[in-house]
Amino acid sequence: MPFKDILVHMDNGAACVARLETAIGLALDHDAHLTGIYVITPIEIPAYVEIHVPEDVLRQQVRTHEEAAARAEKQFREGVENAGVSLEWRLVHGRMVESLSLHARYADVAVVGQRSPAEDGPDMPDRFLLSVGRPVLVIPHSGTYPKIGERIMVAWDSSRLASRAVGDAMALLESAKKVDVMSIDPHGGHEGHDDVPGADICLHLARHGVPAKAQHAFSGDIDPADMLLSKVAEEAADLLVMGAYGHARWREIVLGGFTRHVLEHMSVPTLLSH
Repeated sequence: MPFKDILVHMDNGAACVARLETAIGLALDHDAHLTGIYVITPIEIPAYVEIHVPEDVLRQQVRTHEEAAARAEKQFREGVENAGVSLEWRLVHGRMVESLSLHARYADVAVVGQRSPAEDGPDMPDRFLLSVGRPVLVIPHSGTYPKIGERIMVAWDSSRLASRAVGDAMALLESAKKVDVMSIDPHGGHEGHDDVPGADICLHLARHGVPAKAQHAFSGDIDPADMLLSKVAEEAADLLVMGAYGHARWREIVLGGFTRHVLEHMSVPTLLSH
């Protein structure tokens, strides 16, 4: 399915400039409508504390949020209008993940940012990925990515989530110049790979005109997620496509996991599906 309706999360972080640039480039490539969204999260103050806070302090907090939203809107409109892309701006009040998820469910893909090392908590983009029900394109907090999708790497483990990710990314895969299907530590069995890991999904992609090549690697003493990321760099991929959170999220957060590691250490835009 082509990307005709794209949503990009706007904020006032330094990385938002690159995120918007990627979203604009994607919209231009697919002749898509681009919606920018800014979420004002309500100030949560216990009632017994709020009664002691001067009203002018609360009003100043509201003004600060509104001014930040206005700056984000200005940045969005100027960038998108200059590119000649159809646009829409949404300013919403509510909890971040719930608000973004609600609006992103009416888009083909949501573009969000990687959590920076200075940020705490796994809500964005982790919990958003689990909540939205749409493919999510995560843009690294460092670097610029005006053009993506020429050289794509697909992380393939023959799972439902990997299959979902391939389907969600088909519009990008069909226009790519090079696609590598990478299986890390492939295994056989009832839900495993066939004799040649990735061969069947490459055959499926070939029927869509996608120039896909199957590869596999064994991580040995290296973390499997690090092995995947090293292969992304080795093949000079500009986009990684993968399923997200195949294990319970609490387990990945507490014990560490493949998805979480990729989200923390990714160096190229990554399209994830759950």
